[in-house]
Amino acid sequence: MLLDFPAVSAKASERLGRIRHVALDMDGTVYMDKALFETAIPFLQLLKRLGLGHTFLTNNPSKSAAEYLTQLKGMGIHATADQLYTSAHATIDFLKGKHPQVRRLFVLGTPGLCDELTAAGFELLPDDPAATPDAVIVGFDQTLTYPRLCRAAWWIKQGKPFIATNPDLVCPTDKPTVLVDCGAITAALERATGRRPHAVLGKPDPAMLRGILLRHSLTPENLAMVGDRLYTDMDMAHRAGAMGVLVLTGEATAAEAQKHVPKPDLVVPTLAEFGELLQAYAAR
Repeated sequence: MLLDFPAVSAKASERLGRIRHVALDMDGTVYMDKALFETAIPFLQLLKRLGLGHTFLTNNPSKSAAEYLTQLKGMGIHATADQLYTSAHATIDFLKGKHPQVRRLFVLGTPGLCDELTAAGFELLPDDPAATPDAVIVGFDQTLTYPRLCRAAWWIKQGKPFIATNPDLVCPTDKPTVLVDCGAITAALERATGRRPHAVLGKPDPAMLRGILLRHSLTPENLAMVGDRLYTDMDMAHRAGAMGVLVLTGEATAAEAQKHVPKPDLVVPTLAEFGELLQAYAAR
């Protein structure tokens, strides 16, 4: 059902007509775990009809870009490499831009993250006290073992740069479990070593959106960031100057959105309602 336009704030109403590109969070927004939301493909088709671009963003670095594109294809979404940006890409860009001398890494991460780092030219070191890294990278690690967690703590304790790919405490899932994410692993290492990360990348770091702006010659007012999390998706949109659109298909609730500071620019039940608003304002 189309949202009642008077319920849309004056600020959101002004911005809706200026949107030229949509940055889409993936898990919790486009799909949950591996189940595609029924609103996703119609929304993407609508964006194409309206001439609006889109980029998929995810804080989950557990898969390589190729794996994500294959996963999307299996869901019926045909995306290209330049339509995908993950926290692994943000980590690589950060290392190359801010720490070009770093080449040898000790990584807590899945094979997908390791593949991305290796493809970018980094050397990944084994769990060996004689193999000294230039930095420790901590990601969402579904292959985490206790010895490797302890080795990461050891290198951090020795003063090696400590970089987290993303701040998420848990990864969304519709299964009867809690998927402990990078932020929680990072917190354990902080407590064990007494050291905070040098950098926490991914959302809400606004650098996740700056690359999209540059790639498509956009200004922040032309970009909508759509996601299901307040402390990553919506906070990043605010910090980057983009429009923040919260969908209630994942983590955050309407009550939480009402209390959050700053509030999202727009709160919608699903992608479908946001699509209807884009279409209506594009026709004005």
